[in-house]
Amino acid sequence: MAAEASMFTGIVREIGTLAAHDGARLSIACSYEPSSLVPGASMACDGCCLTIVDAKAGKSGAVFEVDVSNETVSRTALGSWQVGRRINLERPLSLGDELGGHLVTGHVDGLAKITGRAQDGDSARFTLESPASLARFIAAKGAIALDGVSLTINEVDGNSFGVNVIPYTLAHTTWRDRKVGDLVNLEVDMLARYVERIAAMKANEP
Repeated sequence: MAAEASMFTGIVREIGTLAAHDGARLSIACSYEPSSLVPGASMACDGCCLTIVDAKAGKSGAVFEVDVSNETVSRTALGSWQVGRRINLERPLSLGDELGGHLVTGHVDGLAKITGRAQDGDSARFTLESPASLARFIAAKGAIALDGVSLTINEVDGNSFGVNVIPYTLAHTTWRDRKVGDLVNLEVDMLARYVERIAAMKANEP
């Protein structure tokens, strides 16, 4: 993951495509202007903050390269990506940008497994199972980032939780591709993490 302290909102602006997978280096094609992708800058790729190491002109935009560490592979779904996969992309926040979703760091906490998908009008309702260690950070009506998309948690039952993905989000992210059995990158709300930390410290006070 990128070393910089970049921040995101979970509002996907672009969908890229994995053009090449050469060991630890990934090449991602997108419609961004090549000159706007500066080596050293960050990019959230399915919610994982990665550092752009190179960029060049592509067929209809740009192709940028990122390196993926073993730590990133161990915590995310990136190790299973195949060429042709569509990827949610988001650039970091700049001063004055609208905060449309919630504050997202791009530091993936773990993987959630999709256990259900059902149509709900034009929307889609997903049920997912989180790692047990992260369940305490997931609360109904709270925020969560899944594959880099800021979503509201509808309900929680133990390690299981549900989200509703509206038609716009289905059309403008990779969530229309997601199916039962898929693993998605999960980042819990940082506010929930701080609240849990404060509560733990207070519980240990004499």
